[in-house]
Order: sequence, then structure tokens, then C-alpha cells
Amino acid sequence: MIKGSRRRSLFLVVGVSLGLAAAGSVLYASHSWGGYHWARTSNPFTLKVGDNVSSTWDAYLDEAIEDWSLSSVLDLQKVTGGTKPKPCRPTSGRIEACSARYGNTGWLGIAQIWITGGVHITQAVTKVNDTYFNSAPYNTPAWRRLVMCQEIAHDFGLDHQDENFDNPNLGSCMDYTSDPDGPPSNEHPNSHDYDQIDDIYAHVDGTTTVGQSTASRKAPPAMGQIDFEGPGQWGRLVRSTNRGRTELYELDFGGGNKVVTFVIWADGPRGKQ
Repeated sequence: MIKGSRRRSLFLVVGVSLGLAAAGSVLYASHSWGGYHWARTSNPFTLKVGDNVSSTWDAYLDEAIEDWSLSSVLDLQKVTGGTKPKPCRPTSGRIEACSARYGNTGWLGIAQIWITGGVHITQAVTKVNDTYFNSAPYNTPAWRRLVMCQEIAHDFGLDHQDENFDNPNLGSCMDYTSDPDGPPSNEHPNSHDYDQIDDIYAHVDGTTTVGQSTASRKAPPAMGQIDFEGPGQWGRLVRSTNRGRTELYELDFGGGNKVVTFVIWADGPRGKQ
């Protein structure tokens, strides 16, 4: 009942803010990320999120977990972190969320997923860089909430609804913006995000990559032996938008095995390594 009530409220907000211009009808594009998803044999399923963030970030991680758990097919569960914030190593079968002063890397936040079989996520990390979040303009609740919400969602296969920072806010944390608190606010999911999760996970698989399963450990050993901190280790640049503010990289190991990295760069000089 709580999930349904919250989702109906979100739909009403989106309808008021966007539907008037389209005579009550809003058309959304699919924003699945390449069909990537966690393999599992039944729905709903629970995905653990390791807490490796500071006390400053704990509330924002909690909100992101609560927001995305309103999905009808996905529940996120916060657990004790399985790594150190630096370098934020992945753990098979779950997400690790990390915060640290990663330095003048140029990036605000990173989401990385490890893929086997072409589409199945086996492990994932979210990293937020306090080198930038500790100073203006990013040291605000709205910016922290937007980035944490978005990067966690990438880790279970959700892409962006809109990648233009200058467009009006859609009321979703999957919408890039220069003004995350709006109006409308882009600090939480909207109804289309939940609908997209339903679509991504509408089917079930014959095996599972959730948890410490045998299937989630079939990736080539080399995939776990690389330092993924900078673009030099992220592989091929496959997408760049907003004059390079947002980029997507793929490191392909062959046979449907790869590591994919979403990155949000800070405004201004990026300081790529």
C-alpha cells in the first residue's frame, strides 16, 4: 500500500508540471541502460547495497535506497560495506556505495557495472567525490541527493531520461540539470522511472547474479584486477553529451564480458588523467 500510494503521488506531480503543455498527455522515451540488468529467477528481488560512505552521505544513501525500493520489483537493502572508500572495490553480487576525497579527478560521481553474458550485471559500485562536494556549488543537499539517487540507479540498469542540463526539470533524478532543487525538484525518482524498472525486470532468468552466487563469479579474472579510478582505465569512450559533462565508457574483455562506467564531470576544467 505504501508503494502504490507514493507512486500515485509522484504521477500527479509529473502530470501537473509537464502535462499541461501537452494537453494532459506526456510521452516518455525508454531509458533502460543497454538492457543491462541483474539476473534473477523471481520477482520481487532484494539487492544489497554496501555502505562505505561518510556520515555526511549516510542520509542521502538512505533516501536513495528508500526511493528506489518503492519499485514493485526491486528492494534495496543497506548492509555493512565490503570495501574501503578508496579505492572502492566491487563485491560480487551486490552494489558498493563509496564516498571519499578522490582528488582533482574532474568527476563528481561514477557508476560502474561489471557485465557477463552481454547484459547481466554481476557487481557494481557508486562513487561520489568529496573533493568537489565539499565546496560550492556542489555542497548542497540537492546536489548530493541528485547524484546519489542517479548513480545508484545506474547500478541496476536505469539510464537518463534527459541528458541536456539546460532543459526544464522533469522531476526525476534521472534527468540532468543545473538546478537540482528546481522547481520541480530532480532529487527523487518519478513515476516513469518506476515504470521503466518494471519493464527492465519484467522477465526472469534461468540463473541469478544477485548475492555471492556461482553465476556472478564467471567473469574473467582480469576484470577484477584493474584500477578503474580514471579514464585511462575505463576503456573506450562510447558516448559524450553536454559538451563533455557526461560520458559513458566501456572496457570490453570479449565474450560478452565488460566493465561499463557512467561519469558526471564537474562544471569547468575536468582535469582528466
